[in-house]
Amino acid sequence: MKSSADKLRDLLDKPGLLAMPGCYDAISAKLIEQAGFDLGFMSGFAVSASQLGVADTGLISYGEMVAQGREICSSVSIPMFGDGDTGFGNAVNVKRTVQGYAKAGFGCIMVEDQVMPKRCGHTKGKVVVSREEAFSRIQAAIDARNEGLDILIMARTDSRATHDLEEAIFRTNEFARLGADITFLEAPESEQEMREYCNSVPGPKMVNMIEHGKTPVLPPEQLEDIGYKVAVYPLTLINASILAMRHSLKMIKNGKTPDNVLDFEDLKSAVGFSEYYDEFDRYN
Repeated sequence: MKSSADKLRDLLDKPGLLAMPGCYDAISAKLIEQAGFDLGFMSGFAVSASQLGVADTGLISYGEMVAQGREICSSVSIPMFGDGDTGFGNAVNVKRTVQGYAKAGFGCIMVEDQVMPKRCGHTKGKVVVSREEAFSRIQAAIDARNEGLDILIMARTDSRATHDLEEAIFRTNEFARLGADITFLEAPESEQEMREYCNSVPGPKMVNMIEHGKTPVLPPEQLEDIGYKVAVYPLTLINASILAMRHSLKMIKNGKTPDNVLDFEDLKSAVGFSEYYDEFDRYN
């Protein structure tokens, strides 16, 4: 059986843009797979919100993230990307984080160059580390991979917001030169900036499609034409979930029956009752 990393390598070798929804727990990951997607992304923003009820400002720990990742990866057969934030410390911490994510079952880990504690890439107040520290983090992640871990490395920079596009392209070029499998220049602010990045940096590149964020949300064909290989939609599911829950709660509060719910049979199917009964019948 192929590993998650090998499945991801195969996907990256095929033509076409890869659409990657973001999840935050096992059921949202399973829904991604059931919908026919080839890969998914464990979003730090979404996990922080769903597990702790707090903002994505570095409050969630390595242990909490890797534990949630283990549950997510074990619930699906498609390869998953894991948000590794800053690596949770210095270069040695980065190596430990990569090791933990690989053991949890991720096909790829994202490591970024923000100062710890980090912030969501489309919010204010971001600060990045020096070039030297950024490159050291990514080198540590690549070293961990090269020392025998079956996991891909995605290197992210947030320096477009703190410096300029030129600095962000410089950093992503160096990440690629060091050996990152995928690069990610966070929050370009126009299609022109997106094209400049894609034309300037070799290798597979990811774009972040956050509804109403800083980067233009473009159709898949256009993103592929620009030069991206992966388009992540990290907050769409938790965004839609919050909207749906607010609607249902408002209806209950007003003495009404929620009208945006599944049929009970569909609900049971979504959470795995059919598979459970099939397995139960094998032993009875």
